Amino acid sequence: MPVEFLGIAATHDGSETSPRSGPAFDREYTLRLARAHEDHGWDRVLFAYGSGSPIPIPAAGYLAARLERLQILLAHRPNVAYPTYAARAFATLDQISDGRLTVHFITGGNDHEQRREGDTLTKDERYARTHEYIQIVKKVWTRDEPFDHEGAHYRFHDFVSDVFPVQRPHPGVSFGGSSPAAYRAGGAEADIYCLWGEPLTETAAQIEAVHQAAREAGRSQPPRIQVAFRPIIAPTEELAWEKAHRTVDAIRERRAGGQPVSRRHHTSAPENTGSRRLIAIAEQGERFDRALWTPTAAATGGAGNSNALVGTPETVAQALLDYYDLGVDILSARGYDLLGDAIDFGRHVIPLVREEVARREREGAERGPQTLGRTLERLAAAS
Repeated sequence: MPVEFLGIAATHDGSETSPRSGPAFDREYTLRLARAHEDHGWDRVLFAYGSGSPIPIPAAGYLAARLERLQILLAHRPNVAYPTYAARAFATLDQISDGRLTVHFITGGNDHEQRREGDTLTKDERYARTHEYIQIVKKVWTRDEPFDHEGAHYRFHDFVSDVFPVQRPHPGVSFGGSSPAAYRAGGAEADIYCLWGEPLTETAAQIEAVHQAAREAGRSQPPRIQVAFRPIIAPTEELAWEKAHRTVDAIRERRAGGQPVSRRHHTSAPENTGSRRLIAIAEQGERFDRALWTPTAAATGGAGNSNALVGTPETVAQALLDYYDLGVDILSARGYDLLGDAIDFGRHVIPLVREEVARREREGAERGPQTLGRTLERLAAAS
């Protein structure tokens, strides 16, 4: 399967290294950033979700009506809308975008952030609710006869929708998480399973956990795997590492000045398994494999997608191909200068990865977690 690239559909120019220069929803910047992705080889962009942030659905509709090709990954928290309403909103957006929608269901790994919008369930309860929520949404998307639902979290009767997605049987379902509860829910329901960038060995173990959960759910085809990184590229290795250290210094300076790097994450003691994993990896060392660098994750307290890939475009492309060899089909990347980095990555990294993937597919090269040993041997020999 061809590799795909996911970028970010930010609604302003702020990042961990600098505050935004305008409003939370900067309409012109949102469109400019999305067009930069569409014009430079990206496949889709993520509309993230946060309490207090601009609502992703209308923002995604704004882009979908103005762009022709770029696909949309829409983040959604089940606690903010009843599933029958959300399913119709998604179907309407899929109509607006002419079938370019994938929905990323977020269970929520931070109790404080969830309670900002009235969600008081425990993490395991949230995962159970998300599982039920996705099942309902899929039914609304696919059933043209009224149906009832009596579940642990939702109950309704005689519901049928009059709006259906363009995509059949339904838009893609994306899911993420690094806990056993996440693997169970996502392994059962997801078309795409999203991981944060970790060393190759840990990533291979997570992929196997997702595949095992899918098998236990009775699925013959596991979810596709997506892995996310923060690329830091420059024309030479020396310049790339200088840029990397400037980036971490800027993050630390913002934190020292009392500026939060993210309202969605507490940097002192994260509750979610994924962030704790990133911090634990950073405590083991700064550099892993070909180009993975952990100080960016440590500086933010493991706040979301925060491990970097550092080097020239050729180095970063080869590092991404190491993950492709493990069975990763979707590569997520987001720089710290959102617009400039999206253009540079699209110009200089994406073509290298696509060309090599096409060559390997022509030659029928083997892929999957079983290739990890050979990948690590190559890296050891090159070091």
